[in-house]
Order: sequence, then structure tokens, then C-alpha cells
Amino acid sequence: MINLNLKANTNHTFDAIVIGSGISGGWAAKELCEKGLKVLMLERGKQLEHIKDYTTATAAPWETPYRGAVTNDQKKDHPYLIRERVYSEFNENYWMKDSESPYLEEKRFDWTRGNIVGGRSIMWGRGSLRLSNLDFEANAKEGIGIDWPIRYEDLAPWYSHVEAFAGISGQAEGLPHLPDGVFQPPMEMNCFEKQVKTRLEAKFPERRMTIFRTANLTQPIGDRGKCQYRDRCARGCPFGAYFSTQSSTLPAATKTGNLTLVTDAIVNSIIYDENKGKATGVRVIDKHSKEITEFYARIIFLNASTLGSTFILLNSVSNRFPNGLGNDSGVLGHYLMDHHFHAGASGSSDEFQDKYFYGQRPAGFYIPRFRNIGKDKRSYLRGFGYTGYSSRSGWARGIAELGIGNTFKDYLSEPGNWQMGLMGFGECLPYEDNRVTLDNSIKDAWGQPVLKFNVDFRENEKQMRKDMDQDAVEMLEAAGLKNVTPFNRDSYPGMAIHEMGTARMGKDPKTSVLNKWNQVHAAKNIFVTDGACMTSSACQNPSLTYMALTARAANYAVEELKKQNL
Repeated sequence: MINLNLKANTNHTFDAIVIGSGISGGWAAKELCEKGLKVLMLERGKQLEHIKDYTTATAAPWETPYRGAVTNDQKKDHPYLIRERVYSEFNENYWMKDSESPYLEEKRFDWTRGNIVGGRSIMWGRGSLRLSNLDFEANAKEGIGIDWPIRYEDLAPWYSHVEAFAGISGQAEGLPHLPDGVFQPPMEMNCFEKQVKTRLEAKFPERRMTIFRTANLTQPIGDRGKCQYRDRCARGCPFGAYFSTQSSTLPAATKTGNLTLVTDAIVNSIIYDENKGKATGVRVIDKHSKEITEFYARIIFLNASTLGSTFILLNSVSNRFPNGLGNDSGVLGHYLMDHHFHAGASGSSDEFQDKYFYGQRPAGFYIPRFRNIGKDKRSYLRGFGYTGYSSRSGWARGIAELGIGNTFKDYLSEPGNWQMGLMGFGECLPYEDNRVTLDNSIKDAWGQPVLKFNVDFRENEKQMRKDMDQDAVEMLEAAGLKNVTPFNRDSYPGMAIHEMGTARMGKDPKTSVLNKWNQVHAAKNIFVTDGACMTSSACQNPSLTYMALTARAANYAVEELKKQNL
């Protein structure tokens, strides 16, 4: 625990409880603490102290026993997690064990879960893109799902608020469908990327290639240093150069003296008082002793991640809510979305043989959505954006070569041709039967039911993927690359780690769980501001939107407390 409020701890009573310490939970704690509330933050993971606990942050591959690989025993404990590249020896202590917290799949779903203070804010990809009214209005215009209860204008000042504090480097482009923000100076494209940009935009004026907008500092903020171009972000950054709970929101909340942090605290359910018509607290299982403790507060911010928050709501049953807290509409757990990706193209170029690049830039470039915008109409709804990166091939290209002697050694001592790849991230529509439910047939290590997934991508996404690789080929060839090859590999829900929906915002309590302020319709002192609240997914990285929604909801919650409305 930190900054322990002894009196509040004795009574287990606080002004606010924040469940989860990840990207949105960190923001909830910061905003509420800075507004004077005594806040309890509950994190099911273990403590991870900034700098001190980033034990591999400066380690070279040869300085670790397995050169980054994980052992067979670790694979047994993480049968789902090993499907993706995020799990390695360099950060293997950051992840939840699948063996302790299993889940069930009617259809494959890759659920990536952190097990530390800071959650996935330590390991995230840091893409920080705003949504626009093209995204907020799409459902209503196309008759898909339900309408968002907010528009871009409602969120724009809060985007600016969180960008200024988090530190987002990027380039203003003046695109209405990808609004500009409060940016630090952008990272610089290399010479090859600049040439591709020039050729691409000359051929396709409606398509823009820009440096990726990323939560990596290019100028210091307070105690946080600027990015060192090491590209080891997923291990934790001792320089504080990228936004995380540990580097940014947690220190701010701690500074107020209003924060109590409890780790290894598994929130089992929210306590609902039928007489008062609101939540009064939470039940917590101690990870080690399995003892159950109750904590109480006037307001509760649920930020346990999309699926963690949904689990808690589904597991919070009472006479008033037999199917899960706030689930009068019956939509809780439904409309689960994730971005689909792994489709695009790659190619090479023998130009700029006398040029190289500096360091390991942790941000690629971005080509914003250009399909189904303006006069462009496709056979599918919505669209996709591309992430891309370039480099020069290294000595590993010699693995497939037959060579020997000095000539071969000289060949491998020089960098090879430039290479570039484009990979699309596409929007997934909200489908009612893409769902997650509670299943009591097996239990986790603490005797709780588990989540069962039934999610897949549909025909709309499949049609979109055809353009994702074909358009990538078209652009790389137009930019003069050679050996351009498309790819369209498997992309299962959950793989992009952008899970959203399941407790969506809406105007009507009959079709949604949350209102326009992220309040549970039927329990106004509960706020859900992580990915569970999303009404549609857009195609942009969603974390910046979670931050803005959280800051907005926290401000509203405090104002409502002052008015004694909560």
C-alpha cells in the first residue's frame, strides 16, 4: 500500500474506489485524487515499482538465460498467452497465468491479461489516435447497433486534456476523420519513408502517410525524460519516456496524499444496496490468503479492462440484478469487438544504399483510413488504417544463402536493401451474438466462475480484408518498391488486444448499460470508462479515447457529488 489513509483503511471506507490500475484506472485515480477525493485503487496484480522493477529494461539478449525465450514450464502456465509474441523472458513476470485464471472458448479468442500494477499500460503499443464524428455518427447513419450518446465535440477538450499530460508526439495533418491533437514534436521519418510518402501522396492525393502518433516523449515532461530510441518499451521504461500508470498518473495521484493502493486484490463483485438504489462497495479476495474483505465508497470507477469489468458486473448478482449488475437491457457481455489485422503487404528497395537510420525508433508510420470516406463507396461498411515500418535487412538474410569466405563475410557486414511493410487494422462491427458469458463448469484459482467466449469476424470484415492487402500492394508498387508481396494471415478476435464493447454507452437504458457520462443506467454511482463502454470500435487505436472518457467522467462524478446527486 502507498499513502495509507489509516482512518479510512480502518473503516474500509473511501470517497471513491477505482478498480484496476491500467490506462483508464490510472487516469481515474489521478483525476479523483487531484479533485480532493480519498481514493482506494484496487489492483489484482502485484506491485511493480517504476524503474526498480524493470529488471530487464537495459539487458542485452545475451545477458538473459534464454535470450528472450520462455521455458516449457512457462508455456504450460500460459497456453493462451503463448499464441502471441507479447510474452517473452524479458517481461514474463508481467502477465497473468492462464493456469490460475482460465477461460473457455466456443470460438477462439486470445485474451491478453497483465498481472501487475499499471496493467497493460506497461506493455501497450502506445498508438494514440483520436476518434472523429465519422466514427461517432456511423452507427446512426448506417443503422448498425445503437447510436453513440456523445459526439466528437463532447470529447475534444478531454482529448486535449489527456494528451497534454500524457505527452503525445505526432504531426498535425488537418484531416477531419483523424483530428489533430496537442502534440509534442513528431519523430522523424527516415529518408526511405520520406520518399515513399512523396510518391504515394502524388499518386493518391486522398491518402496521407504520417508519422505515427505515439505516447513516447520527444521532449521531457517533469521527471520524465525523452525517448532514447531503444525500442524496449514492453519491458518498462526507466526514463519514463512513454506514458504508463507508473511514469505518469500514479505519481500524480500519489503526490496528492489522497491515494491508497492495494495490490493482489481480486475484485469479486460490487455490493448493491436495493434500498438505496446504488452501489455501496466491493467484495475483494486476497490473492494469497483468499480472505474476503469489503470496501465501501460513494462512487465506484470500474476500470478492470473490458473483459475484467464485464466479469465483475456479470458476477455482481442480486435480487435486483439477477443477470448481472446494471443488466436490465440484457446486453451486458454482448457486442464484443476487436480490430482485425494481419493483412497487408511488404516489399523492398535497392535505393538509398548509402543511407541508414538512427536508433530503434519505437513508432512506425501511419496511413489513416481512406475507404468509405466521401465519394469512396465499398462493398463493406467502415474502413481501416495502416501501420507501417521500414528498415534495412541485416545479417540474418544470409541464413538462406550459400556462401563462404571473406566475400560472404563482407556481404553480411553491410546492411541489405531497404524493406517496408504495411499492415491494416480494420474496424469490426458490433454484433449482438459476439458475446462473453459466465461459466460455472470450471473455476479459477479463487473459486470464481470463468468467462466463456463466442466471438468471430463476419462477412463485412472478410470483405474489408481483401482491400487491406490489395491496397497495400497498390501503394507500395506506386512508391517504387520491388518484390511486393501481399499477406493475409489468420486474425482471431482478441489478437489485436483492442477488445471493446460488452457494457456499451447509449441513450436508451433498454439497449445499453451506460449513459453519456459512463454511468450505469440503473446504478448512477458506478462509472465504467475502460473499453467495455465503447459503442463501436472505429479502426483507430482506442486507448487515448479511454483516457479522455475517464477524465470526462471523473470530472462529472465530482460535480455530481458536490450537488449530492450521487
